[in-house]
Amino acid sequence: MSNATARPVPEPAISSGDDPREFAAVLRAVYDAARSGDRLPARPRSVIGQSWDRVTTAGVDPDRGAGHDPLDPGEVECRRAESGLADVLESVTGNLEVLISGGDNLLVVADASGHVLWRSGGPQVLRRADRLGFTEGASWSERNVGTNAIGTALVSRQAVQVFSAEHFVRTHHTWTCTGAPIRDPRTGDVIGVVDVSGPAPSIHPATLALVDSVARLAQAQLRDAHRTRLDLLRSVAAPILARTGAPALAVDPHGWVAAVDRLPPRTRVSLPRDFSAGRAHVGDLGPCDVEPLPGGWLLRVTDPDETAATTHVVLVESTDGPATVHVDSSGAAWVLHPSPRHLQILRLLAAHPDGLSAAELSAHLFGTADRTVTVRAEMSRLRRKLGGLLVASPYRFADIVSVEVSPAPT
Repeated sequence: MSNATARPVPEPAISSGDDPREFAAVLRAVYDAARSGDRLPARPRSVIGQSWDRVTTAGVDPDRGAGHDPLDPGEVECRRAESGLADVLESVTGNLEVLISGGDNLLVVADASGHVLWRSGGPQVLRRADRLGFTEGASWSERNVGTNAIGTALVSRQAVQVFSAEHFVRTHHTWTCTGAPIRDPRTGDVIGVVDVSGPAPSIHPATLALVDSVARLAQAQLRDAHRTRLDLLRSVAAPILARTGAPALAVDPHGWVAAVDRLPPRTRVSLPRDFSAGRAHVGDLGPCDVEPLPGGWLLRVTDPDETAATTHVVLVESTDGPATVHVDSSGAAWVLHPSPRHLQILRLLAAHPDGLSAAELSAHLFGTADRTVTVRAEMSRLRRKLGGLLVASPYRFADIVSVEVSPAPT
C-alpha cells in the first residue's frame, strides 16, 4: 500500500476553555482588517491565512462566493458510484452519529472536487444549510465558496477546523466546520472529505480530533477492502499462472501485485497510462501481453516479435438461468454473470463495434438520448467488472477483443 507522508497533528480553531463568542469577535476584527487592508489586530492561523491568500488571488467574492449551480441528482449518483467512498459511508455516519444526534450539526461527505455527495442531519440544520446552498451536488471547493473546511482540507491535505469569521464568505460566519481528508490507500490521493458543520457557538476542540480519527478509520477500511480484492484476484490468478508456464504476474488496476510466477517477487509495478488489453511495455518487465482478469490484469512477459494475444468474449443468454459472459485469452479464462441491464449494454456494444456515445446508448436503452448520466453510472459499474475489455469515448470493446453473441446450449 501507499506510504503517504504522515498527516500533521490537526490544530483546533479554538482552545479548550476559550469563550467562543469572544474569540468570534476577535476573528471578525481580523477578517474586517484583512478585507480593508488595515493593520491586523492578530494574525490568522497559518492554514487560514494561506487559504485567504489563495481565494483572494482566485477572485472569490467575500459577500457571495463565486456562485455555482449544483450538480443534478443523476450526476450526484454517478459521482457516488465513481468516488470510492460509498463503501465507507456507513462507518463514517455511524462513528459521527454522536455529533449530529442532537440536531445542531450536519454531516457531509464530499468528493475530491469538493462536491457534496451525501449529507445528513436534523430538519432544522438541513433547512439552514439549504439557505446557504450547502446541498447535495453543491461545490464547496475554495474556488467556489472560499475558505471552508471541505475545500481547505482538500487543498491542505490535512484536517481543518474553520470557525466563524475564518470563513472567507461573510454569510458563512455563523457556522463552524470541521473537515478531514480521506485518502485512497492504493495511491495516496485524496478522494474525499468528511465534514461536520453547525452553528458557530457549538464549536468544540475535540470535534477536530474525532473527525480526523473517523477519516483515518475510513482509510483503514479501504485498505482492508483492497487487501480482500487482492486476495480474490490471487485466487483467480493462481491456477492461471500455474498453467501459463512463462514469467507472469497478476496485478490490480493500480499495479499492486496479487500473484507472481517465474519472476522476482515484487509489491507493485508501474502501469503505463491508457492501459488496456493487448501488447504493452510495462516498467522493467518489458514487453508484456496484457490480458483482463476479474479485478485486474494478467501480465505475461513476451517476445516482442510474437503476435499479441487476442481475448475472446462470448455472451451466452439463457431462458432458464442467468446469462453468462465467457472471457478467454491465451492465458486466462473466466466467467461473469451480468445483470440484465449490463447484458443489454454488452449486446449493444457487440452490435456496434465502432462504439456508441453515452447519448446513443441512452437512446437504445431508454428511448431517449438525455439519460447520459445514468448510462455513465452503469458503464462505470460494468467497466469495474470487465476491466480493460471496454474502453470509452465512445464506449466499445477494446480493439484486442473479439466478441460473439451465442444462444445458450441446448
